[in-house]
Amino acid sequence: MMLKFRSMRNDIDAEGNLLANELRMTRFSQWLRSTSLDELPTLWNVLKGDMSLVGPRPLLMEYLPLYTHRQGRRHEVKPGVTGWAQVNGRNAITWEEKFELDLWYVEHHTLWLDFRILFLTLLKVLRRDGITHAGDVSMPRFRGESHE
Repeated sequence: MMLKFRSMRNDIDAEGNLLANELRMTRFSQWLRSTSLDELPTLWNVLKGDMSLVGPRPLLMEYLPLYTHRQGRRHEVKPGVTGWAQVNGRNAITWEEKFELDLWYVEHHTLWLDFRILFLTLLKVLRRDGITHAGDVSMPRFRGESHE
């Protein structure tokens, strides 16, 4: 269980499907995300020991069955508030790139790399860089490798 400010409403269409991300975002939630303040509650998860400051970002539980064996290796380290994928593109990269960056971190993580990622994260947050994915206010849903 990960704590996070809710930055999207749960508005649904007539069939009960969630509306597109851009229709569920408010101005306040856009600002909250652009400043990365929506991540503050995750620090509680770090204090509890459920997460690390640095590691692959936790993804939705519904994505678990969609992972390839290799993609599942991202769980060999604790999830993090920030990670190698966040400082190398954040939401502006594809799912495939994100997984490859997460796996690179799993295979190469060191204390020095963690400090580097924390510094680069600060720069990303200050620049508000990579917050959105092309054509989406956030990141499109992960549909598995065959749908990339």
